[in-house]
Amino acid sequence: MSFVTRRALSTLIPPKVASPKRREFRDQLEAKKQILTEGKSQAIGAAPDAVRMQRVVNFYSKLPRGAAPEIKPTGILGRYQAKYFGKNPSAAPIVHMIAFIVAVGYAQNYYFHLRHHKNHAH
Repeated sequence: MSFVTRRALSTLIPPKVASPKRREFRDQLEAKKQILTEGKSQAIGAAPDAVRMQRVVNFYSKLPRGAAPEIKPTGILGRYQAKYFGKNPSAAPIVHMIAFIVAVGYAQNYYFHLRHHKNHAH
């Protein structure tokens, strides 16, 4: 097999699939060992490239299909962002920010006015 052909076949597997996580890597190794033991009997009259391509096809057939499951938000901030900034955004965060600023401003005025009356009468 020439270098060009070998290089062309190696580009069939994307880099992220070629470097999986550790657990997935172990599962792949076990699957490859099983395929190799089965492949030895198939390779007697067939080309070795056909066995190799069969391994690639088997690998890709075991990958999950379809869209990835939607990740549920966790924590207070994550749920707030999902509710108001997610698929259905609204202007509620602006109203919440205005209410928060008014509440903090009122609390500061109340505190400092009481401190003023502690030492000075009106």
